[in-house]
Amino acid sequence: MSLSGLLQAVLPDPALTKITEAVGVANLELEGPTAIRPLVTAALAARKPVLAITATGHEADDLTAALRDLLGRDAVVNLPSWETLPHERLSPRADTVGRRLEVLHRLRGDDPPQVVVATVRSLIQPMAPGLGKLDPVHLTVGAEHDFDGLVEYLVELAYTRVDMVEKRGEFAVRGGILDIFPPTAEHPARVEFWGDEVSEIRCFSVADQRSLPTEITELNAPPCRELLLTEDVRRRAMELAEEQAANGSADAHLAEMLAKLAGGIPVEGMEALIPVLCEGELDLLTDVLPEGGHVLVIDPEKVRTRAHDLVRTGQEFLEAAWMAAAGGGKSPLDLGASAYRGLTEIASHARDTGHPWWTLSQLTTPDENVVQLDIVAVEGYRGDVSRAFADLRAHTATGGAAVLVVPGAGTARRAVEQLSDADVPATFVEHGLAEPPAGGIVTVVRGALEEGFIAPECALVVLTETDLTGGRHGTSTRDLSAKMPSRRRNAVDPLALRAGDYVVHEQHGIGRYVEMVQRTVGGATREYLLLEYASSKRGQPGDRLFVPTDQLDQVSRYVGGELPTLNKLGGSDWKNTKAKAKKAVKQIAAELVQLYAARQSAPGHAFGADTPWQRELEDAFPFTETADQMAAIDEVKADMMRGVPMDRVICGDVGYGKTEIAVRAAFKAVQDGKQVVVLVPTTLLAQQHLNTFTERMTSFPVNVKGLSRFTHGPDADAVVEGLASGEVDIVIGTHRLLQTGIRYKDLGLVIVDEEQRFGVEHKEHIKALRTHVDVLTMSATPIPRTLEMSLAGIREMSTILTPPEDRHPILTYVGAYDDKQVGAAIRRELLRDGQVFFVHNRVSSIEKAARQLRGLVPEARIVTAHGQMNEDRLEKLIEGFWAREFDVLVCTTIIETGLDIANANTLIVERGDLLGLAQLHQLRGRVGRGRERGYAYFLYPPEAPLTETAHDRLATIAQNTELGAGMAVAMKDLEIRGAGNILGAEQSGHIAGVGFDLYVRLVGEAVDAFRKHAGAEPGEEEEELAEVRVDLPVDAHIPHDYVPGERLRLEAYRKIAAAVDADGLTAVEEELKDRYGTPPLPVQRLFAVAAFRQTCREHGVREVTTQGSSIRIAPLALRDSQIVRLRRLHPKANYKPVSELITVPRPTEGGAGGRIGAPPLRDVELLEWCAKFLKSLVIAPAPVG
Repeated sequence: MSLSGLLQAVLPDPALTKITEAVGVANLELEGPTAIRPLVTAALAARKPVLAITATGHEADDLTAALRDLLGRDAVVNLPSWETLPHERLSPRADTVGRRLEVLHRLRGDDPPQVVVATVRSLIQPMAPGLGKLDPVHLTVGAEHDFDGLVEYLVELAYTRVDMVEKRGEFAVRGGILDIFPPTAEHPARVEFWGDEVSEIRCFSVADQRSLPTEITELNAPPCRELLLTEDVRRRAMELAEEQAANGSADAHLAEMLAKLAGGIPVEGMEALIPVLCEGELDLLTDVLPEGGHVLVIDPEKVRTRAHDLVRTGQEFLEAAWMAAAGGGKSPLDLGASAYRGLTEIASHARDTGHPWWTLSQLTTPDENVVQLDIVAVEGYRGDVSRAFADLRAHTATGGAAVLVVPGAGTARRAVEQLSDADVPATFVEHGLAEPPAGGIVTVVRGALEEGFIAPECALVVLTETDLTGGRHGTSTRDLSAKMPSRRRNAVDPLALRAGDYVVHEQHGIGRYVEMVQRTVGGATREYLLLEYASSKRGQPGDRLFVPTDQLDQVSRYVGGELPTLNKLGGSDWKNTKAKAKKAVKQIAAELVQLYAARQSAPGHAFGADTPWQRELEDAFPFTETADQMAAIDEVKADMMRGVPMDRVICGDVGYGKTEIAVRAAFKAVQDGKQVVVLVPTTLLAQQHLNTFTERMTSFPVNVKGLSRFTHGPDADAVVEGLASGEVDIVIGTHRLLQTGIRYKDLGLVIVDEEQRFGVEHKEHIKALRTHVDVLTMSATPIPRTLEMSLAGIREMSTILTPPEDRHPILTYVGAYDDKQVGAAIRRELLRDGQVFFVHNRVSSIEKAARQLRGLVPEARIVTAHGQMNEDRLEKLIEGFWAREFDVLVCTTIIETGLDIANANTLIVERGDLLGLAQLHQLRGRVGRGRERGYAYFLYPPEAPLTETAHDRLATIAQNTELGAGMAVAMKDLEIRGAGNILGAEQSGHIAGVGFDLYVRLVGEAVDAFRKHAGAEPGEEEEELAEVRVDLPVDAHIPHDYVPGERLRLEAYRKIAAAVDADGLTAVEEELKDRYGTPPLPVQRLFAVAAFRQTCREHGVREVTTQGSSIRIAPLALRDSQIVRLRRLHPKANYKPVSELITVPRPTEGGAGGRIGAPPLRDVELLEWCAKFLKSLVIAPAPVG
């Protein structure tokens, strides 16, 4: 929202005219409250370009948001700093680099921004020379581009070529289609070329690779690295590699890095080598400022300390990463040039190059050189709204102007109502404040200002929501953006089959996938999956099964146990395993259906429609709801308004706004005079929820209370009494709420968070509630989509997904334990005000480990936590850690489940070699949840040899930092847990026996069978599709040049095989067209085969094959009249009633069954003939009458 009018109103104030008069003074010290920062920067920017320096990234973000309100979006840019240190062996994220290069490019251009906001980290870090000169790729619709040249240029700009684009900085080429994900974009783009002309650009979603409805006319793709592998750089790397070899350097890692760079292959952490690979002096940030640009350092004391710490930690990393590797001696290369510079050096360099150096401090010093700015900070009202309103009333009564800045539109409208109730004249200016505010009235606007101020000379008071409530707004969903895509049913399965993977074939059991082979039989080319089974004879090689790709729906990847045993083809063991699983599944299905029936017959309360207050509460949400969140909220409300008790599960990642859904549901229940219970498994969660609920409902008459082990006697008694008398509307607590003796006046809704973490008897208690009040369960463990489908209507589920576009891979380092590195890693996290998990998995020596860390990093506040402590103490510690009272939590693997601490972004696992793969993934999932980059260090003892399995595990975790296949395995592991939570943990044995996907299908079938039995209408689960074998001379396959890469071809085959009807096939065809261009002939034939299989299913036919010169069709039961018809239409056909088999001579080209001697029919024509043949046997019953 524009607040330019506010700036016009304040600029005449003497405090700010002092600034505009002093422009050009080389050194100036300013003093004033924090609220004045945006004003000083904006006043100075009116005359000269400004580089505003803050100590931390959060301050930079807040300042940028406030300045954009005052000066306009385009006038202000935020230059992000690297998440890595200059000499770490890790590269900064592609999106960080992309945003930095965009800013530097603009600074060189004709339209430089008025203000650049950056952290001290960016200020003191030297950059590779000439970054602003790098031209991004710019594509516009209708323009000509040399296609091959463009692909080469993208590789030069450090984009990675892949077969399918999934993350920023990747591109893929398929025929004339270019998919590219620029590091600064929200979504990847698909660019279609016609020859060398760009004919269309559209965005697409990573989840299902389909185009989004928005078309765009141009695309900018900045480089993805700050060190580009140009000819010169590669030559220099080659020379260095030769020098190192000649000097006999011991650093094998460095030699390997240089060799790769010389060959043009980018390497993780190559930015550390900028000083030795780039020609010329490195640039400082002040060197790229426009002429006469001023540097404004905000909070110089904090900035100085931060700079000092950065220099020291940077030096430690240089020593830990490069010197240690050189065998304790000097670093084999002199990388000092890119180390952080001292602040004084930067300041004098800035002044020497004509950039004045100003500081703005909060501390008051009685010095005549210091310019004091007389704009006063507002005293905080800390929730005392009536006092604030009284002050505003007095101020406006004297004709003064007042502005109240709030983040959400709902909050703004509610504020105007509350002000009017308090006799304060107020108005809400919806579209920003373009003119100075009027006197004698409170103007309410939306904006990002965090702190208010008083300008006495201008008779202006500015208040923000923070000043009124005392809490800085923004819970953990602060970083949710407006761009989360809605749920997609048809996501791309990242579990690509690789050779050696275990698969489950529905008829034959568990086998091993060998490869995909193309075979030409009778002139028709088709692709097959080759599966290997256990050998039927001892000492013989395993049996092999060729599965045609049009039957891929019979095969699923095995996910379940660690290593399953292979079944034998034609053996009975698979049948037995499947039968056992079916029996177990039947019991569960019966229980679920009973619970469902009980709920359906119980009378529930039907809640009314939304009230105006409900809308105000929802509008006051400071973030944009995501499409998934909105869908879930609507589903919950619809359930509450029905007369049957609700039972809905909401799954979603931590920090993805599940709490907001709970807040809205609870508020809705209270509006109907009902009470709400929020049950959580730990006191910490109770505290987190209590804060959120209270904060969201402050301006409404709702009484929210907490009840947990930490609620003291008298308070607890008061809460219990309040529940019985109806005084307490919402109570949030742990299982204390389930104790006997707690009575509710009128309970309407129970919200259960993380149900799986309650004990058995508590679960039973909750289950009993389900039948008569509305229950909303929230779970962070993902529940698989397939299971959700099969239980549809019994337990309703809503899923909130994290879009793959918004997740950032976690930087993962695997290596030997080294004190220096651990110390440096902890310090680096403390430098960005973060926290660290240090996992040490032996309770006996955990204190010793903590002592050692205290020795390494004396300034850190370190505590230990493990499962053998008493619960109170453990919860107090975790709560302290959450409240940022400690910096490092040394703990056992208790953190792997459900600890949500968004500020902890570094994980160090001391003995990574002792943990299982799923555990490693789970642990790594604890960090990198906020907007900071997550780091994970998996270390092993340098002296002990690694076992082979440990080595493999660590190698896997190191390679799968991306959210692709490895993550998907861990996600599957989590989904199995999720399924266990809903179906009961004792099922895991059966899941391991038949594999997860098949197991879920069995659950669906069993539930449906019971439902029909119970008279309920069946759910949306499709019945199992019969297997149909079509083996005709049809040349149907996906050519390699149409869909490159085995994984993508497999995915396409699977989608075609799984399509149930003509609409399904059309959808798949559309998708292929969207992703790969118009399908060639063999692919169109593949669709024809799939359509023919559907026709066969309708007629109950299981196989249509060629045998010599005839075609076999079976089974087909014919009535006498049909046999007569068959003989009349096809005299040479043969029918065997016992085996229900028809053989008919293979037709040849030409009319009416073909000419003699003509070539036999094949491809689509043959399929059409067969379909016609089947239809001709169906006789419509004769009309009666």
